[in-house]
This record gives sequence, C-alpha cells and structure tokens, in this order.
Amino acid sequence: MALSPSDPAQPGPRRRISARAAAVAESATLAIDAKYKALQAAGEDVVGFGAGEPDFPTPAHIVEAAAEACRDPKNHHYTPAPGLPELRRAVAAKTARDTGFSVDASQVIVTNGGKQAVLEAFATLLDPGDEVLMPAPYWTTYPEAVHLAGGVPVEVPTTPESGYKVSLEQLEDALTPRTKVLLFVSPSNPTGAVYGEPEMAAIGAWADERGLWVITDEIYEHLVYGSARMHSMPVLVPELADRCIVVNGVAKTYAMTGWRVGWLIGPSDVAKAAANLQSHATSNVCNVAQRAALAAVTGPLDDVAEMRAVYDRRRRAIVAALSEMPGVMCPEPEGAFYAFPSFAGVLGQPVGPNRRTPATTLELAEIVLDEAKVAFVPGEAFGAPGCGRFSYALADEDLAEGMARLAKFFS
Repeated sequence: MALSPSDPAQPGPRRRISARAAAVAESATLAIDAKYKALQAAGEDVVGFGAGEPDFPTPAHIVEAAAEACRDPKNHHYTPAPGLPELRRAVAAKTARDTGFSVDASQVIVTNGGKQAVLEAFATLLDPGDEVLMPAPYWTTYPEAVHLAGGVPVEVPTTPESGYKVSLEQLEDALTPRTKVLLFVSPSNPTGAVYGEPEMAAIGAWADERGLWVITDEIYEHLVYGSARMHSMPVLVPELADRCIVVNGVAKTYAMTGWRVGWLIGPSDVAKAAANLQSHATSNVCNVAQRAALAAVTGPLDDVAEMRAVYDRRRRAIVAALSEMPGVMCPEPEGAFYAFPSFAGVLGQPVGPNRRTPATTLELAEIVLDEAKVAFVPGEAFGAPGCGRFSYALADEDLAEGMARLAKFFS
C-alpha cells in the first residue's frame, strides 16, 4: 500500500552528497597549484611557490627499473594487497638502515602514496569521538583524514618564535580523557621544523606515560640541513614502539611524487587491520611503481645527496630574501623544502602598487597572485592564520624572480 505524504514512515528528502564527503575540504595546496598552472596555461607569467613537489626528475636507475618491470608479465597481474613481499622486506631493511628502527617485513604495508598511509593509520586506530593532538601548523590532509575516521582533531598551536615546535606544557594542556593519538611530524611540512633528540625523546616519553598512540610522518627524513639531524620517535623511545605507526614513502626523497608509493609501519595487529582495509579499498599498489620503489630504497643515495645540496642552497636564499621584506618574519627551516614566514607585520597595512589592505593571509595570497603574479599557500590551510608556505622546490632562477617580485610588491 502506498504511503501518504503525511505518513511518518514516509522517507524524507535524502542528501545528494553524504555529510561525511561534503565535510571534506579541498586540498588547499593542490588547489593553489591548479590555479597557478591554469594561469600559466592562459599565458600568465606566474611564479609558483605552492606545490610540495621536487622539481627534479626521478633518478634514471629507478626509471629503468620501472621500464623493465613493464616488460615482465608477472607485473601485469594482481599481487598481494599489503605490497610485494620483496618491497616490504626492502622497506624494513631501509628503515633499519636510515633510522635505526628494526621491524619485520610483515609490519610494513605498501600504500598508494603517503596520503593513503595517513588515511589508513587513522582509520585503523580511531573510533568516533577519539581525539588526536595535532600541533599546528600541520599538513592540510591530516585533519581531513582524522574527520573521515570519525575522530576529532585537536589543534595545538605553535608560534614562529618557538620555531613552530610544540612544548610538553601545551600538549599536557590539550590532553583530555578522549585523547588517543599524538600526531608528530619531524621534519615538518609546512614549517621545516626539525626536533632535536632531547625534545623528541621528552615528547615520546610523555606520550608513553599517558598511554597514547603516536603517528609519526617521516617522509622528509633525508631532507635535513646544517646541524639538524633526523630522529625517529620509536628509536628514541623504544617502549613506545608497540603504540607507534610510522608513515613514509618515496615521493620526496627520490623525486617520485607521481609514482604513488608510500607505506605505513606498525605493530602486527595494526598492520593486519590496515592490510584488511586496503584489500577492500585499492588492493595492491601498481606493480610497476612498486618495482621502481624497490630500486629506490635498495639503491644508492647519491642522487638524494645532490638534490639535498640544491635544496639547502635555495633554503638559505629564500630565507634571506623573505627576512629582508618589511613586516615579514621567517624562521630558518631545518628540514623539508618549505619556508613558513609570518606576515603579522603586513596584515592590516596597505600593500602593493594598488595599496590594498589584506586582513588575512587568504586575502594577501589573492592580492599577491593578482598583482605580483606570485603564488603561495596561505597559512589558513595549515591551521596557522597570518603565515604562508613557500616551497623552494623550484628552479633557482624562478625562486630569485619570485622573491624579487615580492620584494618590489612589499616595498
């Protein structure tokens, strides 16, 4: 029998898009990069500091390994969802070599880039309402991954004066009975901050004492400069290893962003749960890309050292240029390939040839793109209003031109 419109059993209007999907914000970094590329395609002379992507080609021996894999029929078929066994073994060996963290290959899950590793890490640990302590500034994907898993990101703001590093007092103040996970990233995207051994050990010990899990993203492990050193949380605090997930991948170290190979490393039960999840989400990562990643993690680091030297030169150049601009304050990044200046002294003041007055860095980024033809990502995307992220993974001449335009704009 048909239901009448007044019948309480009559279903109401349904959403076209689920509330979960509708709540996910677009990646601000990819959005800025898309706008920059669209302007370029339209013939605009734009300098882009937006994308967090190496400007180098993937090293030749890695490309050759992929080409060879294409010709091998065994790579034309399904392989185990958690990753090629030889790649999982190689990642375990590479992790021990590079950070001192010894794990079994069964604890490694190969993912479609670092983003899938992040999503699976949170999906594996979080129940609805679980809180994640998230020092800000943070990478734009982290809070969205927490939301998708039903969790609650709890921002713990840091400042340029602290070098964008969080303190134990701040973490303790943010702790609640619902806190389950601490997200910890060093070297940091977007700030380039690198925690020293005593700082990291103290934070890890605090997390262990509070019974928290730690998810630590180590994708910039090889990109540290000067006297800074990369340390791994479960190595400094071994008692935390059974409640720690390490996320990593080949994208940044080996200039392989487009190959989409990452991994997570966790305790056996976490790895098994993540593998089950992946078996229904994507199955195996592209076999050709996995073979390329195998060549990367088992090969020499000579190309990496050359790229790091270039990034270091650019790092010093961009910090010097930004620091000379009136109203701009730029802490020196010690890792990754980003500068993260504060524009607190600029906001609320007339800027540029048209003397427009930005109230936020969102507005400032629009004005700079419109008038100076320079693209950067406003700090609002990273939970840090008043700041901005500048990637220095671009050609030296482009970096110099972009900084010259900004200096002229702010003068």
